[in-house]
Amino acid sequence: MSELGTLDINGKAVKVGSVVRLLAVDDSALGDSDNQTRERVLSMVDLCLTVYEVDAYGRAWVEKWWFEGEGNSTSHSLALEPSHMEVE
Repeated sequence: MSELGTLDINGKAVKVGSVVRLLAVDDSALGDSDNQTRERVLSMVDLCLTVYEVDAYGRAWVEKWWFEGEGNSTSHSLALEPSHMEVE
């Protein structure tokens, strides 16, 4: 487990295990994604997600899974800048 940390939009500490509300998704995270991927990633905005990693650049990583039935699932991870998250 990383001991690295970062800050949220309000200057509160964020570390692995913190629960943050996703405030925005940077357009660069969407790139040339297809419509389904774009919709899934944008649906993460305003959700509370648990930080599973803080990287050396101070970005907090969160992830969401979609269970599609019949044993199929998809996930998306995002690296959040401080301005894109708020500690809950």
